[in-house]
Amino acid sequence: MTQDTGIRQGPTLPYSLVAGITPVEGGWLVSSAKLRSTVFSFEDPVVISSLDEVLNMRPSFAAVALNAPVGRGGAEVTAERSCDREVRHVLAGRGIPREEAVTDEADVRGETVHLDDVPDGRRSLLIERYEEVAAEMAPFRQRSIYEALPDLSIFQINDDHALQTRRNEDDGVAERRALLLEHVTGVDRVLDAEVEGVSELDLIDAASCLMTARRVFGKAASRLPVRPEWDDEGLRMEIVR
Repeated sequence: MTQDTGIRQGPTLPYSLVAGITPVEGGWLVSSAKLRSTVFSFEDPVVISSLDEVLNMRPSFAAVALNAPVGRGGAEVTAERSCDREVRHVLAGRGIPREEAVTDEADVRGETVHLDDVPDGRRSLLIERYEEVAAEMAPFRQRSIYEALPDLSIFQINDDHALQTRRNEDDGVAERRALLLEHVTGVDRVLDAEVEGVSELDLIDAASCLMTARRVFGKAASRLPVRPEWDDEGLRMEIVR
């Protein structure tokens, strides 16, 4: 006879949940999908006010691609991180830099990759969100939560070809939207959603990160840098693609 321990497990779901998350005015925009075998079903994107609430959602996410820096103090993350430096080279079509120091201006200006090309009025919002990540993240969370970058996901979707436009310009939004619609079946449910306080670029960013989360779950993602690095809190400093 089996002893009743009093512990009740939740139901076993016939699918897994993955999500792409990006900071917005009202908190965090969450674009999620149900994944069952080869079936990938998009859910309606929603805004959740705090990262803590996102991380404690039930059912929980099997893989999350988070559009925010993880490691080395959140808002104070700089280009000194190898992952930021390598991403800049990849997106510029220059490949992965060698281990010696990079000296071009784009790599030493002291801004996190995630704040590049961001209008000044949005920077304070992002810094607030990044500080929230710094407060909530812990090494055990990195079993399912991975730092991502929307343009790196778009670059992957575009067969590793550099984008021709800047993300905050109208033609940049149009290029990114077109690439997602061309390569990702059903993504229009995210891109065409009407969510209060959320821009078209926010929806593109969340959808792009969701595709990274899908690759992570399918063990098809790669890490930058290849050699792991950790900060003083034991957080891996890496960006997945």
